Order: sequence, then C-alpha cells, then structure tokens
Amino acid sequence: MERVTTSDRHRESATQSIGMLRRVVDGATYEAVAQECGITRTAVERRIKAIAVQLTQEIGVDGLNEDGAAFVRRLRLRREEVLAALGRFTPGAVPGERHARVLTEREVEQGALRIKRRTSRPCHDLALYYLLFATGLRPLEVARLEVRDYLEVDGSVRRASELRDCAAINGKSRPLYFTNRRLDGAMGAYLEERLKNGHGLGTPGHHRGLDAGSPLFLGPGGEPYPITPHGEPGQHRHVCRALLEIYRKLFRYADIKGLCTQSARLTLMSRMYARGADEDQVGLILGITDRSSVRGQLPRPKPMLAELLEEVV
Repeated sequence: MERVTTSDRHRESATQSIGMLRRVVDGATYEAVAQECGITRTAVERRIKAIAVQLTQEIGVDGLNEDGAAFVRRLRLRREEVLAALGRFTPGAVPGERHARVLTEREVEQGALRIKRRTSRPCHDLALYYLLFATGLRPLEVARLEVRDYLEVDGSVRRASELRDCAAINGKSRPLYFTNRRLDGAMGAYLEERLKNGHGLGTPGHHRGLDAGSPLFLGPGGEPYPITPHGEPGQHRHVCRALLEIYRKLFRYADIKGLCTQSARLTLMSRMYARGADEDQVGLILGITDRSSVRGQLPRPKPMLAELLEEVV
C-alpha cells in the first residue's frame, strides 16, 4: 500500500482549509461551511483564521495584516487580494495547529489502561473513551445521546442505531453502530454502576431499568451534563463544556502523543478503509457530506499498481 506520510496529511488539511477560506471570502457563513464539511463551526473558524494568518505572513495580502486576517469582514473586503495571494501560496502545515493522527490498537489499549489507573470514575470514563473510537461521534453529540439510542427495550444493545437529527451537529440523522466489543464491556460496566447508584431510573424490565429518555451519560451525582448556547444570538450553536473538559482530562490521562477527538475519528476512518469502505460510507458514518472533505481529513490509501496486477490470470 502507498504510505501516507504526516506531511501529506498536513498538506491535505491545509488544502481543505484553503477551500474553506475561499468559500468564506465568497460570502458563505462559517455555519454553512461547517455543515458542508461535517465539522464544527468553531473548527472552521479556527482553521480559516490560521490559514489566513499564514497567508499574510508568507505571501502578504495587500491592505491586510495579521490582525486583520482574523476578521472575516476584512477578508471579504479584500477578496480579490486574498484570492490573488492564494494563487501564489503553496499549502503546508499551519504553524501551531495540533495535528491529530491515526492510533494503533495497542496505543488505544495502553491509553485505556492509563485512564483506568488515574481516573476516579473508571467505568464512566472508559465508556466515554471507547465510544469515540467506536463511533466517531463528537463530544456534543455524545452529550445528546439517550439511553434508548444505545439500548433496546429488552435491554440488549441496539447494534444498528441512529444518531437523531436533533443530536447531530449538522442537524442530519445518520447511522450509528454499536458493534465494538471493548465498548460493550465498558458500557455494560458503566450502566450497571449507574443502575446501582440509582441514577436516571425508569421502568423495571425495560432498558435495564433505566429511563429511556435520559441522557446516556450522567455526572457523578446523576445529573445531566448541561448543554448551553454558544456564540452570537440566532446562530443555533451549542456546547457541552463539562463533557469537553472530561475528554481533555482523559486525553491527558491516556498520555498518547497527538490524541484528541479528531484522532479517534481518523482512527475509525483508517479502520473502515482497511476493511474496504469507500469515501461515501466513511462520510456517512462521520456526518461529512462532501467527499473532498473526507479526503482532506484522511486520504483513502491506494494499492500500488504492481499489487493490483499481481497474479491477475
């Protein structure tokens, strides 16, 4: 198989960021670009500002300095100058950008062992950790999951589920599969602990005795993690800061270089590619509608021509 290097991935990421910048200077909103690319509005804003600053540093944009590059209004006012500068710009890694990477199975397991030793809520935290690698969900989407999304009425795991449109960041429902054995073990232990502690109880004999409509993950006292509006009024953006902070803590505990939410998504993408998935299938699972955006996050590995033609008769 052709090797995709770290620099290749960084270049692909920068190329995608340039595409985002072009869309915004042409008048698209951050929200629209985020929906097209299947990532958060915050991620789009951060990447566009980073690539715009790099553009002013390396090429220069007439009438625009580094401070001005951080404001979309100024970028649009200098649209022609920005586009002209982009024509002379060779994309590379954006300075200071945290680069996620694909993790090996051993790294994922080592991270889990470290988390288990260091955290005060091992059942809850291991379930959160494995969920990212098994589903590719984002933290806000995790916060919006309900017991009924994971469990059938009879208490069995809902293997082929669905991320409801009201839970998905882009507002579009998509398939959700719970078929990972490590996640099975972690979630089973967490839900058993939750039932024992009397958190979010429902009807006995249904959904393992838990309230079907309660959040799948609850705080240490059985309280839902608060989801609050974020950004300007009317933008319909939300954030679950408590769960974001928990994930940051787990990433520190795991002590794996480059580990972040995007690392889990890239790792899942890599596993799907290895099993023969195409870009449409990967995009469907991760909530990315544009094939080029899927390629921008992790190019699909291609076999060498010699491998394709070996023993063809």
